[in-house]
Amino acid sequence: MTDISFYHLTTQSLEHALPKLLELTIESGERALVVIGNKERVEFLNEHLWSYEAGSWLPHGTQDDGDPSDHPIYLSLENENPNSATFLFLVDGASGLELDSFKRVFDLFDGRNEEAVAAARVRWASLKSGGHSLSYWRQGDDGRWNKA
Repeated sequence: MTDISFYHLTTQSLEHALPKLLELTIESGERALVVIGNKERVEFLNEHLWSYEAGSWLPHGTQDDGDPSDHPIYLSLENENPNSATFLFLVDGASGLELDSFKRVFDLFDGRNEEAVAAARVRWASLKSGGHSLSYWRQGDDGRWNKA
């Protein structure tokens, strides 16, 4: 069964937390699909992942970057898995994919935005009623993830 985890961003932004989770994904030998809510955010994250820290580099691409299978991390608006990813990252409330086709699903949401929190609660309730096993992670003041 797919491990579905909700990540409640409270002390750091998505722009800080996502690259760290993607680094761990690559280190574990997995491929990632990041489904994002709008085109502007895809473009921003595409640029951001090249330079989020000095000396940082995450191999990734979008539909504008050629064959998706060449990209261990693929940023998309679409409900598809063109790079055969095993880890799915949902940001900005994105949803709609067949979650059971992934090893792990990460639903990241902004805990400082009440609308995002309310939408995450709806997604949680829907998945829970669908029989999925869920976990919840919240950022501590030090930026580390704490399982609740």
